[in-house]
Amino acid sequence: MTDTRKKQLEFDRKMMRNSLRLAKKGCGFVAPNPLVGATIVKNGHIIGEGWHQKYGEAHAEIDAIAKSTSSVEGATLYVNLEPCAHQGKTPACSLAIIQNKFKRVVIACLDPNPLVSGKGVNMLLQAGIEVDSGILEQEAFKLNERFFKYITHNKPFIALKMASSLDGKIATFSGDSKWISNEKSRAFAHLLRLQYSAILVGINTVLTDDPQLNVRLKNKKIKNPLRIVLDSQLQIPLEAKILNASLAPTWIATTQKQASDKSRILEHKGIRVLFCPEKEGKIDLHYLIEKLADENIDSLLVEGGGTVNFSFAQKKLVDKVYAFIAPKLIGGAHAKTSMEGVGFEKLSDSLQLKNLRYKKLENNLLIEAYT
Repeated sequence: MTDTRKKQLEFDRKMMRNSLRLAKKGCGFVAPNPLVGATIVKNGHIIGEGWHQKYGEAHAEIDAIAKSTSSVEGATLYVNLEPCAHQGKTPACSLAIIQNKFKRVVIACLDPNPLVSGKGVNMLLQAGIEVDSGILEQEAFKLNERFFKYITHNKPFIALKMASSLDGKIATFSGDSKWISNEKSRAFAHLLRLQYSAILVGINTVLTDDPQLNVRLKNKKIKNPLRIVLDSQLQIPLEAKILNASLAPTWIATTQKQASDKSRILEHKGIRVLFCPEKEGKIDLHYLIEKLADENIDSLLVEGGGTVNFSFAQKKLVDKVYAFIAPKLIGGAHAKTSMEGVGFEKLSDSLQLKNLRYKKLENNLLIEAYT
């Protein structure tokens, strides 16, 4: 590789990192669309930056063109996902790129959407625009892992979030759980809530903790995700904080036999009661997940207790795990753990995690892993 090519590649990576940084600004507001950022460079200088800011509004490329400080003719566009080639809620970005006479487009990864994949690149090439792809491809895939799972499998990306002591406890035997993790870990957990379209807990969490399940972050624009409660017996108290529909939408997933005056009262309060088939005495999680996909919910963060966590793990519905571990030893045969239920009979049946990453949050450890 020549020195000139090395310098060009280094510059391309720098600009793509900028586009990835811009893309993250749309977190929490664009789903089920992907996070996309765009950087426009001319004569070695950035003349335009943009990102997809809200679902249904301008895509990153169009936003960057609109914000450019000079003509984009002959410029290079850096975008972390292949420009779309079809008319959706907004016009095709590839057509806008051609009309604005860009000279070169650098792409991190192709769009897995069958409506787009490869078509945007082909449209640009046919118009005589130079196209390079694969720049920071892995970083771009990770940024949009939720979108990629949803668009290719028509199922939401599902993550388990758990916070436990070093010996796996999520509370003492008396139920005391505030706080096992430190403040920095809890802030990171709220950032995760912003990244996912829906949060799910079991009814026991509601009865024990009465959570709001909203996003609480300082100095950051937020959007609260959909909140889902697994409640097969419809036990939820009518005064539960999570029933404040003005804070965020709430669904109560229950079984079909729970249609009653209480379910009608909940619906009158603005709560959606989702009647699910029953399987082995519990809510059919596969049905629920399919229903979420039908409602354009691209990602789900499970913040349940040990029973709910194990139900998702047992049914192989988990894509990713966020495990916060605090340097505490709690003990207690009857203290709650992050995984309960009946458990796996054999180690070979257990959920095997891979691609582990570690992050220190002061004296806490965060482990991110995939199934």
